[in-house]
Amino acid sequence: MESELSELFPRERKQIAPGAVHVPDWLDADHQRELLRACREWARPPAGLRTVRTPGGGTMTARQVCLGWHWYPYAYARTVVDGDGSPVKPFPDSLGELGRRAVRDAMGQAEPTPAYDIALINFYDAEARMGMHRDSDEKSDAPVVSLSLGDTCVFRFGNITSRGRPYTDVELRSGDLFVFGGPSRLAYHGVPKVQPGTAPSELGLTGRLNITLRVSGL
Repeated sequence: MESELSELFPRERKQIAPGAVHVPDWLDADHQRELLRACREWARPPAGLRTVRTPGGGTMTARQVCLGWHWYPYAYARTVVDGDGSPVKPFPDSLGELGRRAVRDAMGQAEPTPAYDIALINFYDAEARMGMHRDSDEKSDAPVVSLSLGDTCVFRFGNITSRGRPYTDVELRSGDLFVFGGPSRLAYHGVPKVQPGTAPSELGLTGRLNITLRVSGL
């Protein structure tokens, strides 16, 4: 009954840690559909959706496509060096503007805003997870912008010293924005659980897409 009653009230913007902010329902339905259409095009080969393999021989359960710069463990390149070798797809200006607007809305910042030039797009099916990690391969300390489409997930946001506690579990739904920078820029974070079948039916997506925008500093 308590969970049902809580849904009567809109979810509110919340600071999860210093420099880390969750903004629910930031993308409206039209913007979500527009981004989903773009992601489907970006996922096509060449330089399309791929399985990421770690140096130790393991594989990530979330599949990924990159724009602007190609990320592979643990560096960046201009070609898909761990895949088909094709040039990475260009980073669109529209995503750069979206990233800057996200930082302004989440952090309350005026100019200057970062010049985003990387997108990492991860696709999670019902069984996919993401272990605790830090986004530390960039030369810039500009905030990381994370956008969610599709199924709801548990997003675990931790501390800057270890993969363990303390951490906070945040429910990210389709359309939610999460931004982390400043003292939380190098915090460990991950996705321990995806809740299958929770995507908005009108979106037409089975699974979860996470669009992460970064500034390379390269």
